[in-house]
Amino acid sequence: MGGEGKDESAGLLAAAGDEESPTPYLAEAVASSAPKDAFHLAYAVYFTLGAGFLLPWNAFITAVDYFSYLYPAAPVDRVFSVAYMLSCLLPLLLIVGWAYSSSAPLRINAGLGLFVVSLLVVPIMDAAYVKGVRGIYGAYDVTVGAVVLSGIADALVQGGIIGSAGELPERYMQAVVAGTAASGVLVSAMRVFTKSIYPQDAHGLRQSANLYFIVSIIMMVVCITCYNIADRLPVVQYYKAIKHQAMQKEKSQKGPMVGSVWRSTLWHIVGRIKWSGFGILLIYLVTLSIFPGYITEDVHSETLKDWYPIILIAGYNVFDLVGKSLTAFYLLENENIAVVSCIVRLLFYPLFLGCLHGPKFFRTEVPVAILTCLLGLTNGYLSSVLMILAPKSVPIQHSETAGIVIVLFLVIGLAIGSIVSWFWVI
Repeated sequence: MGGEGKDESAGLLAAAGDEESPTPYLAEAVASSAPKDAFHLAYAVYFTLGAGFLLPWNAFITAVDYFSYLYPAAPVDRVFSVAYMLSCLLPLLLIVGWAYSSSAPLRINAGLGLFVVSLLVVPIMDAAYVKGVRGIYGAYDVTVGAVVLSGIADALVQGGIIGSAGELPERYMQAVVAGTAASGVLVSAMRVFTKSIYPQDAHGLRQSANLYFIVSIIMMVVCITCYNIADRLPVVQYYKAIKHQAMQKEKSQKGPMVGSVWRSTLWHIVGRIKWSGFGILLIYLVTLSIFPGYITEDVHSETLKDWYPIILIAGYNVFDLVGKSLTAFYLLENENIAVVSCIVRLLFYPLFLGCLHGPKFFRTEVPVAILTCLLGLTNGYLSSVLMILAPKSVPIQHSETAGIVIVLFLVIGLAIGSIVSWFWVI
């Protein structure tokens, strides 16, 4: 009996590496043999990692009140968006090309370390040099440099973590994606808290910004610990073993994954996930071309005054989290419907335009708030669906690469969206 179980397990491992994705029966059999995720520890770790790799970006963009005070002549939030997205995009292109032969743990740990360095720049420079004084544009250039460094770190970390989650069952990708939304909610909560207790003068804005960066630095240290714990958990080791055996089988069939063999395989992976990638690109192009630039600069409220953008950003982040959490209960498994839904989101452009130039009712707080929450909800749910589906459309040994490629589509969408936001104000 023991020998039969061993043979069956080996058969499952070998079959998982077939060129086509495993059949539903095989996928269920592989999953049923996996170790239990005791106390949902692996899920919690991947959720924390998802929250972690977006926290530095959220810290920079949420401290925009302080940076705008320091550098009044600079379009801070839009410059940050373009600098961050482009500096994330270029390294990702290199990582995709070398994904099969590079070390994911090395990339992720290096990226988390770079996050810590980039986050330390602002509070240290503020304490030693800026000290709340306005108009020191040399410090502004250094801050933009820190944003660029953070974008490079994001490419290393996000690509690695999404790729790692892509090798595991669907719930772990859902955990990562929900974690990214939780990061936004956390920073929005901190912004509401600091605005409530600190005066909105130079001193209060400075204290608020430093709090964002200190919390983010602590979170990066937690993420370094979490990732190195996750890599040793039994459920993660189990799927790594399946991946390793699938890679060995593929190597024996095709030879080493180098040169033309790797290029052919990479194009095959891109072909399998191209529509999911298109949907992700479109989601974030639409979202970032509207949010946060439109929210922070284009709409105003006589009643809520400077609380208005803070409430709208918090509403977006909460509904983004709701959308990304819904896939834990219901996952839309039809890729075509998901992609069409991404195209339908283009309707947000005329709708938000109506909130600026349309009928008087449309130019009030309620329609803007509803549309902002819907923007977050659809962003969250559809991106979660496509991020989960994409790595499962390729064999397990290529799931990490598929995850990195889908992140590349995401960052391209963010980069284009940030540029559109800058040059085309709704």
